[in-house]
Amino acid sequence: MGTKKVLDIMTQQVVTLNAKDDLVKAEALFKKYKIQHIPVVENKQIVGMLSWNDLLRVSFADAVNEDQMVIDNDMYGFFDVEKIMTSKVKTISADMYVPDAARLFVKEKFHALPVAEEQELVGILTTTDIIQYFLEN
Repeated sequence: MGTKKVLDIMTQQVVTLNAKDDLVKAEALFKKYKIQHIPVVENKQIVGMLSWNDLLRVSFADAVNEDQMVIDNDMYGFFDVEKIMTSKVKTISADMYVPDAARLFVKEKFHALPVAEEQELVGILTTTDIIQYFLEN
């Protein structure tokens, strides 16, 4: 079971944002792709990570049902991605073994980590990817 690497299970086609993007664009990407985390890049280099929860913190959100969130985005004009993203982002290597990545997720309480080679984004690994791996193995 411990032979697969992060490269084997990560998402390689990653949805990304730029630090200067506005929050309306960020919200649209979260909803369109039904994702919870978006790496923020500048010239392919990781400069931050934005989560759906980060966005909710600067808005007034009401859960309508499990599939839809309605956001009062009046506050969006005061912020851009750079102001609310996490800027000190831990990354992992595509060569890391999946069980080691899983241990890191548990220890640090991560839900997603960008996968990088020399700080260049090559993928993203999420808890869903890890759970899927263990279910299949």
